[in-house]
Amino acid sequence: MSAPAQAETPASAGGESQAGYLVDGQRLRAPRIEPGLYIVSTPIGNLRDITIRALATLAAADVIACEDTRVTRVLTRHYGIETELFAYHEHNADRQRPKLLAALASGKVVALVSDAGTPLVSDPGFRLVGDVLGAGHRVIPIPGASALLAALVAAALPTDTFLFAGFLPNRTVGRKKRLAALADVPGTLIFYESPHRTADSLADMAETLGGDRPAVVARELTKTFETVRRGTLASLAEAFAGEPSPKGEIVILIGPPIAGEPDADEVDTLLARLLESHPLKEAAALAATATGMAKRDLYQRALELKAEAAGDEDGEDGPDTGDNDDGAA
Repeated sequence: MSAPAQAETPASAGGESQAGYLVDGQRLRAPRIEPGLYIVSTPIGNLRDITIRALATLAAADVIACEDTRVTRVLTRHYGIETELFAYHEHNADRQRPKLLAALASGKVVALVSDAGTPLVSDPGFRLVGDVLGAGHRVIPIPGASALLAALVAAALPTDTFLFAGFLPNRTVGRKKRLAALADVPGTLIFYESPHRTADSLADMAETLGGDRPAVVARELTKTFETVRRGTLASLAEAFAGEPSPKGEIVILIGPPIAGEPDADEVDTLLARLLESHPLKEAAALAATATGMAKRDLYQRALELKAEAAGDEDGEDGPDTGDNDDGAA
């Protein structure tokens, strides 16, 4: 593979370049942009899921580094972008990376894309970013589509804490070992999976993480045959085991671990501490948030604790019964 072609005049900020792109049949000129590495998100299926800024960046770039030139060419042709494509993937990265660094050193604009979605998510391109920064060049993200985020927001699983774990190992032993290491993560787990391994992975997930954990399998997101199936790991594993392997890109999401019932003594200690500084109703609500227990049950227990505490105080300060140690009548 030859090095990226050297443009006669490096792109620079200000004004418009001669390059352009098509939007709904109208050709637009791309503004000139500063030299650097632009990490550009591309559609994950629907070609219209791309930003105007991303199109302008791809058109203004001197070269587009991409995983598969055939895949990226579908996108660039659709939008009338004529920028040179340069194959850059995990199998040729060590050989091609110096050529991209040389292009940046000569003042060129390099755009980095993946076949679909946001580059560097579940792909090895981070090495290029590190070398580019180490050489003193700029790195500019151009955000856009992401399969893992699209699946997460449609899953109805907790989104405040989540962990993306990429692809699991191919073999069952390695897969279960990896899942066991993630079993106690207090958030939603997100995986990419290949269609022919989906049923086996779901079975291993149900066995290792527990079949009652809520889960979602999202397939072909943004495409014509998009499906999002929800259930427990056990029910989804059973369903996929009895079906032909699905087609298309797969995202599997698993809800956080289901908390066990808290120890009664720990709950009483928590309620007693809260009752020292909060009204009864508020203490019960705070305890419900902390433990996941029903507020009504905690309110009832708080009433009991308050009554017990009041009884203890009455016993300490109660009236003299006349009893004494020397048994006088």
